[in-house]
Amino acid sequence: MSAYRPQFEAALRMLARASKTMRKGGLSAPVLVGGGAVELYSSSAIATGDMDIATPWQEEFEAALREQGFVRPSGAGQLTRGWVHPELAMGFEVVSATLLDGEAERARVRLIDFGSDGTLEVMAVEDIIADRMGQYASGSAHDMLRQAQALFRLHPDADLDYLDRRIRKETCNDFGLEALQTDLDRV
Repeated sequence: MSAYRPQFEAALRMLARASKTMRKGGLSAPVLVGGGAVELYSSSAIATGDMDIATPWQEEFEAALREQGFVRPSGAGQLTRGWVHPELAMGFEVVSATLLDGEAERARVRLIDFGSDGTLEVMAVEDIIADRMGQYASGSAHDMLRQAQALFRLHPDADLDYLDRRIRKETCNDFGLEALQTDLDRV
């Protein structure tokens, strides 16, 4: 696991422990999505400051975080939607009960084994690329194209048929696989 920034790897291990707690309670594990998934799939080449989580069990997940010392920030100027660990410069936040509003295939979720810390689940690389393309297509996040293209280059083994379908769905057919191979800023 040495390919990751130390604080990111520590956060991943905490997520694996929280996932283990949830599984012991008979619940499905949370799934890492968003910037955390991007950092994982880019081996920390693209860094994040937060860990976005998809789980229908928000209260139980937050209880598992509290067991590990996470606190909800409070006071002036603090965001109060997520949880932070005093030793990490990274927050955790539940952003959805489902993977990409149910559009991502749960069977494609990747399992990452952290030994005695447990196993964590992360959204498929194809789905995080499609998510980034959807944000780019919305016009609100221009840098998401670069993230999607970088992840595409880093994962030549991606399922191209599924990836193309997911990009088209996330972008309302404005983009497809070709957008990952083209510099759209110059078109």
